[in-house]
Amino acid sequence: MINYFLRCLGKTQLALALVLFSVCTLSVAQAESLSALHVNGLEDGVRLGEHFQVWHDLEGKADLADAIAAYRLDKFSRLPSKGSTGLQPGAFWSVFYLHNDSDKPITLNLEYVDHQLIYLNAYQRNTNDPSFLEIADLALNNSFSERLVSHQRFVVPVELAAGETHQFYFRFGSDEKGFVFPDLRVWQPDKMHYVQSIELGSIAFLVGGLALMSIISLVTGIATNDKTYYAYFVYAATKLATWPTILGFTHMFFIREDFHWSYMSLTGAMSIMTGVIFARIFLQTKVNTPRLDYVLRFMILNAALLAVAALTRETVFSVVLITIALLLYPMLAIASLIRWYQGSRESAVYTLGWTVLIVGLFSQALRDLGLVEHTFVTYYWPVVASYSEMMVIMVAMGIHLFRLRRLKEQAELRYRSQLERAKQELEILVSERTHALEVAKSEAEREARTDPLTGINNRRSFMAKAEAMFDSCRNRSHPMTMLMFDIDHFKRINDNHGHAAGDKALKKFASTLESEIRDGDVLGRLGGEEFGLALYADLDTAKHTAERLRSAVERIYVNTGVVQIRFTTSIGIALMQSEENIEQLMSLADHALYEAKDSGRNKAVVANVA
Repeated sequence: MINYFLRCLGKTQLALALVLFSVCTLSVAQAESLSALHVNGLEDGVRLGEHFQVWHDLEGKADLADAIAAYRLDKFSRLPSKGSTGLQPGAFWSVFYLHNDSDKPITLNLEYVDHQLIYLNAYQRNTNDPSFLEIADLALNNSFSERLVSHQRFVVPVELAAGETHQFYFRFGSDEKGFVFPDLRVWQPDKMHYVQSIELGSIAFLVGGLALMSIISLVTGIATNDKTYYAYFVYAATKLATWPTILGFTHMFFIREDFHWSYMSLTGAMSIMTGVIFARIFLQTKVNTPRLDYVLRFMILNAALLAVAALTRETVFSVVLITIALLLYPMLAIASLIRWYQGSRESAVYTLGWTVLIVGLFSQALRDLGLVEHTFVTYYWPVVASYSEMMVIMVAMGIHLFRLRRLKEQAELRYRSQLERAKQELEILVSERTHALEVAKSEAEREARTDPLTGINNRRSFMAKAEAMFDSCRNRSHPMTMLMFDIDHFKRINDNHGHAAGDKALKKFASTLESEIRDGDVLGRLGGEEFGLALYADLDTAKHTAERLRSAVERIYVNTGVVQIRFTTSIGIALMQSEENIEQLMSLADHALYEAKDSGRNKAVVANVA
């Protein structure tokens, strides 16, 4: 008691200490100004109801001594709303009494009635003892393992001896501004855990249903290539994260460390954003209701700002933006009603789904503002409404798919009828055009892969075939060799005899090489007078082939009508070893080619890989 009193003196003035001392010795008449809730250890979630009063600490800095002084000065009063304090700054203190009517000690769990609370502090004293004991210091961002009771909401266990009355002070708060429901439910621990298991099972059922619907939508989207189903899949997936996070199950089972309230706002923002995007696609509001579509775009922008506020952990903006989002949700039902009026049958079912959800979310907004009472129904209505909305929308999309299928069948019938009426004419026309297309295709394919001058593979075709050979040989550990050819002094042929003679030399060179290689080898013109040859061969075989081809080129002559032109070729040889791609192998062969040219031409040089 003395230590307690000294702490009070260290924190406040002497006058305040005297006030605290006076509070600690309240008369029976003063204590009875707030009636005690009588308990017996068998409670099954009874709420404090009229048995508590609250005091608003505007700055959120008051401690227990300040709260006791405020109670002494009659600053505590009944909550004027239907359960919520509304969007308010600071913290709220709640005071109440519990009296044990039984003839034995009892243990009770005091459960906070809602999920959106950042921190909670609790203090308890026997009315016969002036000293308060701090029994809870809970915060949302603390490790879940620090919870006094493993529960998705804040729960404080208390003990009361037989026949005793205990006074409690609870401090409820949110960062900067938030909604607070300063009421508590009183439970016998086993009964609370039983109800919690039902909650867990129900949420697991809802989450499983959402997961199933999202998977079905994804599969349907893949099968139909309809972006509506992809949008619904993303929407359902975000809800899989949203509701477990908002209701506290994500903190309980998944993010047990470093959880932050912003995760609730972020998942909520993503759910709202994807839901509105889905609605725009499904209802085609951009085309059919362009003016209303601007409102939906604003809702998407508002959700995006909410996500930014959540990421930057701006409490006030997050609360305001999510409240705006909830209040704007009826616009989706209005959009679907207009589309229904315009003749979209699936929009009628869609209207039903969104109406159920909107009533749930709107009731949540009114509950948060303190205009609707906080009950089991209003607490879980948004969750059940969200699940019902998803189911109804699935039905609407089923109707949408059925309508598209029927339109497709009707179109197929009309098309088939037209085909029957013009069968013979179309068969002739199709036959002629098919033949022309085949000829054109064959010619285009040949031109695409063939060098127009020499008739062998062009560079692109050569690279593709050589790369395939490279991959095959590397995977099967077969030898492969690349040969690079260059006609010696080709520029002189063009300069001295003209480009026509040069073209004849290129054709003769290509036809000579082509006639000397095997069917599986790949020959191509890479550009100008440069040619490449990819071989399924080891180095010795490649050297032999290169020498044979060099000799064959030596025997070539081109008759210009005036003179006979003879020419030679230089060859670079590279064996595939540790190269990663065909370009590296060609580069090695190219270096060997330049070495052959620099060392006198008309020879084959093997690349030095050392």
